[in-house]
Amino acid sequence: MKKQLFIIALACIGITTQAQNINGAWSGELNAGFQKIKVVLNLSDEGKCTLDSPDQGAFGILAITNFVSADSVNVSVASLNASYAAKLQNGELKGTFIQNGFKLPLSLKPSEKVELKRPQTPQPPYPYETEEVTFQNTKAGATLAGTLTIPANGSKYVLLMVTGSGAQNRDEEVFGHKPFAVLADRLARAGIATLRYDDRATGKSVGGMDPNVTTLDFAEDAKAGIEWLRSQKRFKKIGIIGHSEGGTIAFMLGAQKKVDFIVSLAGTAVKGDSVILEQNKALGGPLAAGLTIEQLYAMPAIKKAIDENAWYRFFMQYDPQADIAKIKCPVMALNGSKDLQVISTQNLPALRRTLPKNERNLIREYDALNHLFQHCTTGLPTEYGMIEETFSEEALNDIVAWIKQL
Repeated sequence: MKKQLFIIALACIGITTQAQNINGAWSGELNAGFQKIKVVLNLSDEGKCTLDSPDQGAFGILAITNFVSADSVNVSVASLNASYAAKLQNGELKGTFIQNGFKLPLSLKPSEKVELKRPQTPQPPYPYETEEVTFQNTKAGATLAGTLTIPANGSKYVLLMVTGSGAQNRDEEVFGHKPFAVLADRLARAGIATLRYDDRATGKSVGGMDPNVTTLDFAEDAKAGIEWLRSQKRFKKIGIIGHSEGGTIAFMLGAQKKVDFIVSLAGTAVKGDSVILEQNKALGGPLAAGLTIEQLYAMPAIKKAIDENAWYRFFMQYDPQADIAKIKCPVMALNGSKDLQVISTQNLPALRRTLPKNERNLIREYDALNHLFQHCTTGLPTEYGMIEETFSEEALNDIVAWIKQL
């Protein structure tokens, strides 16, 4: 599950050749009343535009420009119903940020572009092969595009990689991190193949747009990926590695006997409303400590989400225990002790109680790792983008070792 942060995502449509004097990085503070948020707008000579929100750990948000000239800029994003228009005055961009009808003054000054340090992100040349592939979920009208990564000497193992909730690309890119790219790289170097793909209607994947999609629909996409891998007849064992919602999908497909082994990264093992309850307690501080299930359902934000969002409605009511009880293949399930989104002390004991016994199962909690499997201080989502580490080396090594002993 991804933390839905208040991020001012600006989008850029087409930059004119007159923009030479305004290109570069511009930063300032948006005073939203309850908090001040630092904003960095990056306009490049190549016509690219990105936004950083360092206070929220968000960097490199792809942006589009409605208009830009030597002394003016107008940017907007339809998904947030937001826009920003400004004019250059005395060396500053002075303008107005508008979101959902609320108008806030926002002045930006020239600054240095924030350079992210992501030392684990793979860099070419790579000692393995990659293939751009597509597979179909015919029922949903979706064509899923992905990257098949194959070790130089081939592999008897291959894993389908399934992202967490929200529209994710094949690298599960978030806050400048590319955890699935890091995982695929490490596995390939260890002789293990992977297929990672863009979620439906995301990146290079097309079709399947439906406001009523739920985790069950995304599980059908993953099933189509598994079936495509089997049709290739290149691998002896086909597994699935899923993060968060992807871990839950892994349990679903395991129950259907679609895979030979499972790696669950912070997958839920209890009913969704219980997950949300504990998440609220972990993230909400002292006021949420005594929250009950009944009070959770009575919260206006929760009621609204259930009424208006089919995915959320399904998530709250779905209990993975029945699926977990049907799994016969080997399972590796990992959580971090500081994961505040899928709480390890809630989900791992439930998994141990329900998962059928198998001497090859491995259920492990890692000390001081967050929901993204980064070493952290608090576990709060606001830390994600500030941490250089993308994925714990210990967890990476354990995943490789476990798969190779199957």
